[in-house]
Amino acid sequence: MSAVRYASTRRIRAQWTKVPEITVYFWVVKLLTTAMGEATSDYLVYHMNQYLAVFLGAFGFLVALVLQFKVRKYVPWVYWLLVTMVAIFGTMVADAIHIVLGVPYYASTIAFAIILTAVFISWSKVEGTLSIHSIYTRRREMFYWAAVLATFAMGTACGDMTATTLHLGYFASGVMFIVLFLAPFVCCRLFGLNEVFAFWFSYVMTRPLGASFADWFGVDKAYGGLGYGRGAVSIVTTILIVLLVGYLSMAHKNMQNRIASDL
Repeated sequence: MSAVRYASTRRIRAQWTKVPEITVYFWVVKLLTTAMGEATSDYLVYHMNQYLAVFLGAFGFLVALVLQFKVRKYVPWVYWLLVTMVAIFGTMVADAIHIVLGVPYYASTIAFAIILTAVFISWSKVEGTLSIHSIYTRRREMFYWAAVLATFAMGTACGDMTATTLHLGYFASGVMFIVLFLAPFVCCRLFGLNEVFAFWFSYVMTRPLGASFADWFGVDKAYGGLGYGRGAVSIVTTILIVLLVGYLSMAHKNMQNRIASDL
């Protein structure tokens, strides 16, 4: 294949990539979805029939998943709708494993970490890359969302483990996860840390980071929170997500505008 044809093919693939460019906008919306998912899941479970809440969460997740796989390229509202539903339904599933089945948080954290590792190993062996800038085939997209689901499950269990099992509380857990979230960015600049590893490490940390602060704002003061209520946290974060995603859609921000990398 000639150099011109190869470059043209890579540009076309970049245009059809199904995920957004990784910018500050990406991380802000991602953190908001994790906070919103935690608050919304807890609010629904505690204010309506638990089985109905889980059913609604599962239905919303499946609808969003179908929409994401039907579109041919990255569409901001479709992509972030699915991420939000993963956050809501994923929280319900992770909480059910602990509350209903009685699995300790440390055990579920380890189990989900093993699952996530298995997903990454399989993805790497089959596709030869874990870069999210190369999500332009159906198979790669399936690997990508499997990894996203595993990161949410692992992050949820990990956040609950530090806040409750290790008795750090919500605020202290949030501060710790801020440090862990930012560490890969610093290591990339100072020590040349692999960018793909850095991305996925920070991505995992967004889940317990957002959830810890959502719980801190929403949980009653008697349980270490500020007592604003889960419903209020859910509404505020939902409004912020809608506004930001709307802006990204109208301003065409966060679109993949560089050649897709296979690194």
